[in-house]
Amino acid sequence: MSINEHKPVTPIEWLIPLAFSFVFGWVVWHGPAYILDFGPENGQLAAQFARTDITPNIPPLFEFGDIIDYVALILSPVLFIFGVMTVRRAPMEYQSGHVIDRGSVFIGRVTMMLVVLLTSVMIYEVVLRYVFEKPTIWANELSLWLAGFVFLCAGLYAMQQRSHIRIFLLYDMMPRTVQRVCDIVSTLLIIAFAFFLFYGGYGEATAKFMRWETFGTAFDPPIPATLKPAVLLLVWLVAIQAVINLITDWNQEPVLHTAADDIDPDEIERLKKAVGSEGVGDMDVTRSAIQHGKAGQG
Repeated sequence: MSINEHKPVTPIEWLIPLAFSFVFGWVVWHGPAYILDFGPENGQLAAQFARTDITPNIPPLFEFGDIIDYVALILSPVLFIFGVMTVRRAPMEYQSGHVIDRGSVFIGRVTMMLVVLLTSVMIYEVVLRYVFEKPTIWANELSLWLAGFVFLCAGLYAMQQRSHIRIFLLYDMMPRTVQRVCDIVSTLLIIAFAFFLFYGGYGEATAKFMRWETFGTAFDPPIPATLKPAVLLLVWLVAIQAVINLITDWNQEPVLHTAADDIDPDEIERLKKAVGSEGVGDMDVTRSAIQHGKAGQG
């Protein structure tokens, strides 16, 4: 764990994930430009890109992609690396200095930004639809698109934080040696799942990506062309993270899981301050105790 992990959060730690979200979003939206520049000729895809190009008046560097497209393509890995280097964990998050863990945490931060963007799009649509009676043709599909990426990326973050659903009833009763065997088996099952999902879905995902399959609506975003490959990529990242978790946790002492694991210590302290030292305060959760105290005074 870095000595800087618990320093106050700085704006750069949120600006980098936000900037990465916008830059990578540009790369995704202009995906056909890269496919057409480096892949086979495709007249249908070229016509589609002509309809969706955000900057049609900028001369292309090659045949389709312009200077902004390729600056965004270069900035995406640069911002990702910089984000991994600057990300810091909150006290309640799992602390690990492995570069894979830091990458997963940064993806988690990007996911948080996507949730903010998703919420903003929904609020914008509600205001336009019910206040100005001028609904958009893109908000619903964009919300579905963002929600798909949030779902996939959140799974990777949950794996890194060990916050995925696990049943500990029998696991906690086992000796540490048997627990390690269970950890190996569960990790192998995750790897097997990732392998067979990739094996079975690679052809379809590649076909959808190369023809840049869209959603077939008025806005017509490339949801199938992007989410299908993203599923295969993220499931392998989850499998790699599971292996890293196995290695990291191998020599750790066994942890007994109780109902107290779901209790936030900070929230308990706030409740104690609100309740007061004698169980009676201005904002007491023990309403019956307050009533009893007043009855006793009467």
